[in-house]
Amino acid sequence: MPKAPTYRMASNPIHSETGEPDGLTVLFAGESQTGPEHRVGPKVVDYFLLHHVISGHGTFAAGDLRIELHAGHSFLIHPRRLVSYVSDPRDPWRYRWVAFTGTQAAELVAQAGLGTERPVVDTGAERGPAERCKSIFETFRTRSRSASLQAAGHLHLLLADLQQAAAEADTAALRPESHSEELVRQVIGYLSTQYAEPVTIESMAESLGYNRAYLSRLFKRQTGMTPIAFLTQARIDHGRRLLRERPELTVEQIASSVGFQDALYFSKLFRRRYGETPTDYRQSVLR
Repeated sequence: MPKAPTYRMASNPIHSETGEPDGLTVLFAGESQTGPEHRVGPKVVDYFLLHHVISGHGTFAAGDLRIELHAGHSFLIHPRRLVSYVSDPRDPWRYRWVAFTGTQAAELVAQAGLGTERPVVDTGAERGPAERCKSIFETFRTRSRSASLQAAGHLHLLLADLQQAAAEADTAALRPESHSEELVRQVIGYLSTQYAEPVTIESMAESLGYNRAYLSRLFKRQTGMTPIAFLTQARIDHGRRLLRERPELTVEQIASSVGFQDALYFSKLFRRRYGETPTDYRQSVLR
């Protein structure tokens, strides 16, 4: 037997004076246990309105899109987009919602993977999104002077949860070869930004969540070189750039800046790659 319908809402105690708020501002938040076939819309709103389904089922429609949703789904209503949604006749949904606006809102929504073509993310059994919505609601109920700022912080974390769920869904849907290419891109990105640090392949593998041997084999198969060789090459190439652009730095300082603790070892590898020492290269550039 369906539960009795309920409705609770709390609004932001701090209101913007004029125009669209800067950054990200939560307007209101709430929770509802809907009745069977409870329908909203078709309608439009002037703000972003995010719902997270806690239990039950329902249907969301926007334009040509029509999606059956259940517990764990989050769906987003975009400003000025005609939408409607209705609860299931036998198992009506209970959901929490958050309304927000601001100059950063659209960009953050896009990063979270909630575009107009597919404004739905499935977070599965994760409790994070529901708890974030609840925290915003409870924050507004305190009516404190910092409620607006606290709510914006909770919303950032909520959108981060949804972004993570969307990314994991995309990864699971990748073809095997696409997954390999994406993983190699992650390795390249990691090594290209961390080259100046005391990087180890073990620490990189742990950071990316994969076995070291698997990563090394995959990377070499895709690029023709090992991760260590790529890292070494990246360090030498960055060192060459510093030799050109920073004449005030010594060779020892440049070696240290690109991740080599031993300047002689840097010079040896540099000469092996470019056929001249770092000092000779710098002098030829200056001439």
